[in-house]
Amino acid sequence: MKSCVFLAALLLTVWTAVQAETVTHLTRQLAACETNGTMPEDDYELDDDETFHIDFDKKEAVPRLPDFAKYWNPPPGAPARAEANRQVCIQNVAGFAKCHEYPPEEQDPPRVTLFHENDLELGKPNTLICFITDFHPPAIKVTWTKNTLPVTEGVSLTQYYSNKDFTLNMFSYLSFTPELGDVYSCQVQHSALSETLTTFWEPDVQTDSDVGETAFCAVGLTLGLLGVAVGTFFLIKGNKCN
Repeated sequence: MKSCVFLAALLLTVWTAVQAETVTHLTRQLAACETNGTMPEDDYELDDDETFHIDFDKKEAVPRLPDFAKYWNPPPGAPARAEANRQVCIQNVAGFAKCHEYPPEEQDPPRVTLFHENDLELGKPNTLICFITDFHPPAIKVTWTKNTLPVTEGVSLTQYYSNKDFTLNMFSYLSFTPELGDVYSCQVQHSALSETLTTFWEPDVQTDSDVGETAFCAVGLTLGLLGVAVGTFFLIKGNKCN
């Protein structure tokens, strides 16, 4: 039972005059309660992409992509309604859990993908992105290491993003400057995992010495093939003479 999430979904139909056909879009509002260590959350989504969420501490709506915020302004009074939704969520969870005799929460282990945001250049600031997907319940712990040592500076964590099956996704970001030999890891702890899930990343770029070695090998291979070709030519010619 995915007990800490109360989800309301509404289908909207939009008419497209040029194509003369009906296009269906899905808008959803996700309200999450403070249960099992989960922070309160209230966000609005369009076609599985978040448009904005509510910052409960600042009591304001925060657009997911500020450059596009002008296209989907939050409705007036959104923060106040988000707090009301949270209280309703808490009451609903308590009532549903009692009605179903407090069943155990469904356990879905997270999957992790670790990648860098921009083109990789040694010595140039970049961002590592730890994408954590398909987990439930929401309570989760994400940490970073550099060369086995914990890293806290330059780390940020997004709110939850919901999937159609009510599992969740989230992102963790690490600002860093890649250097040859450094090894980073994103570590995830979750109740559905028997042990910490650790994903490693290290710079994979060619240095000047690597380029030189590659060029040297290429030249050597070319000369070797040329030698074989010349030897074969003279061998065939010699056989004809005999």
